[in-house]
Amino acid sequence: MEALLEILSDLHPEVDFESCDTLIDDEILDSFDIVSLIAEISNEFDVTISAKDIIPDNFNSAQALWALIERLEDEE
Repeated sequence: MEALLEILSDLHPEVDFESCDTLIDDEILDSFDIVSLIAEISNEFDVTISAKDIIPDNFNSAQALWALIERLEDEE
């Protein structure tokens, strides 16, 4: 989780990713951020985020993203 928080903080250092759960709803993350996140997560955690996983629920919080990463790691 620490590595994910670091990736997120690099994108938006002003956001408290540990408590924010409206990253998409409040438009904190935009489409470019999502593309960057997918690439960074893929490199860092060696998982592939498919198109079906690119939904707001999976990107609205760091906890949701972490749950997605853990699920993808279990599937590999």
